[in-house]
Formats: sequence, structure tokens, C-alpha cells
Amino acid sequence: MTSPIDSFDQLGLSAPILEALAGIGYETPSPIQAHCIPILLEGHDLLGQAQTGTGKTAAFALPLLNRIDIKTAKPQALVLTPTRELAIQVAEAFQSYAHNMPGFHVLPIYGGQSYGIQLKQLARGAHIVVGTPGRIMDHLERKTLNLDSLQTLVLDEADEMLRMGFIDDVEWILEHTPSTRQTALFSATMPEPIRRVAQAYLREPREVKIKSATATVAAIRQAYWQVSGLHKLDALTRILEVEEDFDAAIIFVRTKTATVELAEKLEARGYSAAALNGDMNQQMRERTIDQLKSGGLDIVIATDVAARGIDVPRVSHVINYDIPYDAEAYVHRIGRTGRAGRTGNAILFVAPREMRMLRTIERVTRQPITPLTLPSRQDVANRRVAQFKLRVIETLEAEELDFFSDVVGEIAEEQNVGMQEVAAALLRMAQENRPLQMEGSDPLPRPAPAEDTRRPSRFGEREARPQREDREFRPQREDRPRRDDSEARPSRPAPAGDMIRYRIDVGRDHGVQVKDIVGAIANEAGIESRFIGRIALYDESSTVELPAGMPNEVSNLLKRTRVRGVPINLRPDSEQREGGWKKPEGAAPRKFGGEGKFGDSKPRRRKPNE
Repeated sequence: MTSPIDSFDQLGLSAPILEALAGIGYETPSPIQAHCIPILLEGHDLLGQAQTGTGKTAAFALPLLNRIDIKTAKPQALVLTPTRELAIQVAEAFQSYAHNMPGFHVLPIYGGQSYGIQLKQLARGAHIVVGTPGRIMDHLERKTLNLDSLQTLVLDEADEMLRMGFIDDVEWILEHTPSTRQTALFSATMPEPIRRVAQAYLREPREVKIKSATATVAAIRQAYWQVSGLHKLDALTRILEVEEDFDAAIIFVRTKTATVELAEKLEARGYSAAALNGDMNQQMRERTIDQLKSGGLDIVIATDVAARGIDVPRVSHVINYDIPYDAEAYVHRIGRTGRAGRTGNAILFVAPREMRMLRTIERVTRQPITPLTLPSRQDVANRRVAQFKLRVIETLEAEELDFFSDVVGEIAEEQNVGMQEVAAALLRMAQENRPLQMEGSDPLPRPAPAEDTRRPSRFGEREARPQREDREFRPQREDRPRRDDSEARPSRPAPAGDMIRYRIDVGRDHGVQVKDIVGAIANEAGIESRFIGRIALYDESSTVELPAGMPNEVSNLLKRTRVRGVPINLRPDSEQREGGWKKPEGAAPRKFGGEGKFGDSKPRRRKPNE
């Protein structure tokens, strides 16, 4: 790159894509997007190293969409992801970016979803397919997925696929795609097996390595509020009221329109606030920043681009009213506070469906973000009363009040009331638009914020979204104690309910580890890891305990699932060795999966308002 890229329209993307990006609030490309989009548009293979949260989905999705032939309803691009959750997320991103491309269709393919649904969608035609290796491999073997028209193949989070034991499946898929394809490989790290895949299957790739902005100012206190029970605007005003060291704030939103709307609403509530966005000319922008510096303004509501370069030492708070699209943007945003040796405060508003991005930000910044308890109505009232008392005391000490005392005395005498009643009436009048007592009510008490592990998907049932870093995909340790030649996971509590032990046709001789089996079952059959019991590894086979009552559809799917390239052929273990989880005494019978996922053979469909 010879010069910095300040906007997406410098990258050669089509007008419909640029319009869609503007509509969802994208203003300037992240470093990985600025570097990768031109390379992929030119048709080169790409080896990209970047952490999750740097915006790499758009880095490959936008150029792929730019080259799609809408008239050809055949898979022209294939994206492989390590998990079903990521497959759905990437497919949703494609759909958003293609908002202004009528007739475009993206299809996510993953284990745990009915084959019938996928076959019907494949027959209808899809321009881009996003899927997990096992299910993509299965469709290729069945010849239900035709990749003759494939132009580009993307390997997303390749190191995760290696860690979960899918790299052999990935290589098999690469060998069964057209040799003329363009290939892009993205990975947070570059272990030797990933380098070997790149050398074997990529042709003279251009390499892009993005160093994440992982360091945030140590003096910044970071907290988040999980949006619930109150409108965000009400929550924002409560927070602004009670923050002890508040001096000035920059509030970040995603769109230019939102800057104006929020500024007007805050002004109506008595705050000195103004918008700052890309539609303002340089003179207006400089005047707004000067007012913030001098104290003429206390709050500026800005977009990412408009706030670039702001250096105002009195900014004590940065509030992410809208969560940023990637962790890099978060780091840049909160860097507007804690400057010139001062302490700073960063507060993030997070909807339940956005909790995954919060965890990504924590992982990228390597710093925890603590949950924030929203101030109550009484907290706000106490703060307002204290501030009002302070103003009264200052006026008593600094002003000549004889004339006003006479007026108050006249009112008291004429109305035959006490001086205290007159003072109370004056106090009520003095409230203006900031009453000392807040109207409304507090939201009901709720437990400490925790991640909503389920999210709605436009592509099917409500999907479980466990954080991958929390799963039990841990390397085997040579000194781990073994009982009955088994690889138990002692940190995991025994699953409640009846369990059945199954045997599978992969073992130590195949190089398999416990994490490979957990990953295959969790991702291909959609069984959450908490429902997977004891796993025992033997030389040529292994056993795994799964809940009783497993639907035939899931059982048949697992028979064809591959681990290390070998079909596991899941079936009940006929040897019935001693061991395995026992149902706790008095425990109620537990249906497989729960929460509507596997209670019967059909997945639960989400309601329109979910």
C-alpha cells in the first residue's frame, strides 16, 4: 500500500456493496480489509495472519461478492469454518453486505441440521456456500454439492480447524475442488501444519500479517452494561448522572444519523451535547472540538471516522453506545480517554446477541471488561439532590440575597404559609427539565450478567453459541492419570440423566485425541460439549458416553462423521465395561439436549419475535 486507505470507495468495490456498507455503518476499512481486498479482487491467492476481531470476514466477503455472477446460481465461492456457529455468522455477514444485490443467495451447511433442508436449498441454487469441513465433505462424497463453477475457496480460522482435528478433511476438500480456483487462507497463528497446507495448495500467495492493537491504556477502567430492562437512552442518562469523576465524554454510535438523534435527545434532557460526523465540514468539526476542550460542551456523540485524531485531555469517559464491529475499532475508541497521564473510563453497552464480540474484545485486548451495575432511581435522585444542595450553598456564600429574601417574605405573608413551603415551591420550579426525583421504575433484579449462549439465526433454528475458548479441547498430557485406560476430563461435572456408551472406530493408532472426538460430535451433530460424558481412548477404537434418547437422525449422522479422515461408525458399545456416568439418586429423567434442540427429531423453529 503506497498511501493510506481512508474509505471503502478507494478499494474498487461495486456501488451496491458500498451502499450496503454505508447503511450498516461501515465508514473506513480496518487494516486487514485495506490490505486484503485489493489482493483478492486482483485474483491472487492470499495467506493472511490476523486475530479474530480484526474485521477479516469483510476482508474476504466483500471481494467475493464483488466478483459474483448473480445470473449463475451455482456455488462460485466456498468458505470453510471450524464451527457451525462461525459458519452461521459468516453467512449472515454475506447476507448483510449483499443487501442491495437482488437474487443473491448464501447457504450455510453444517452438522446437526437436517439433510433434507440442505438438499432442498442446494437444489434451489446458491452463489456462496459456507460450511464446516465434515458436512461439506459429506455432500461432496454424496455428489449433492457441485463445485465445478467454484472460483474461490476461503479457509477461515485455519489454526482452529487444525486444533479441532479437521485439517485432514480440509486437505481432502482442497483436492476435490478445481485446480484453477483462487485460495485464501486466514489464521491467527501459523503453526507448521498450516504452513505446509499453504505451501501445498496456494499458488504464489501474497502474505498479509496484521498485528493486533492489543495494548490499551492501563489507566482506563473498562466496564460493560448488558442491555436489559431499560431503554439504552435511560441507562445512558443514569450512568452520566452518577459517574463520580465525570468531566467530558465521547459517545460512539455507528451511523451519522444516530449522532444527531442522540445529541438532540441528550440536549432535551439538559446535557450540553453535540453531534460529530462525516457530514460536517472541517470548520464545524473544529468548532465542536474546541467547545469540548474549553468546556462549552460536555458530550460529543461521534462516529469512528469523525472522532479520528481527537485529543482532548478533559475527556474522562468514552461510552460505546453501539458496540463496534471489531476489536480494533474498540481499542481506537477508548484511546480517546486516559490521555496526558490522566485516568479514564470506558463503558460498553452490549446486547445479549453481542456478547460474543465482548469476549472477542477481551481476548484481543488481553484485559477483562467488568460488568456494570446500573444506577437505581434512588442513586440518581441522591446525586441530583447533592448537586442541588451544593449549588444552593455556593449561592448562599457568594451572592447578595437581601432583595430575594424580601420577595420570599412577601409571598409567605400574602399566602399565609411558612418560609419552608415557599422554598419548596421555588425548588420545584428550579428543577426545570431535570427533576430531583426520577419518574418510572427500576428494572427487575437480575443475576450477574452472563453470556447469552443462544442467538437467533435467519438461517434456521435458534443456534447454541458456546465460546470456543471455553470448550474442553485441551491437548493430552502425558502425566494425566488414567483409570481403566480412559481419557477422562475430571474438570467436567458428570452430565445429569441417563447416558449410553458408544464405540467408535478411531483410536490412538489414528493419532486421535479427546479434543478431536469432542470437536467432531459438537460441531457435526450439534451436541453441546456439556452433554458429552467420559471418553476412553484405545489403540484402534474409542468409547464415548452420550445421553440416552438420541434421535435416529443424529445417530445416523454420527455414523458417517469423520475424525482424522476416518468414519467413526458410532454404535452402542457391546462390551459394556464397568464405569461410565451414573444417574444421581432421585434425579428426574432428562431428555437429550434440552432447550428444544434435540427433544425430538425436529429442531425447534424460532418464533418471529425471538
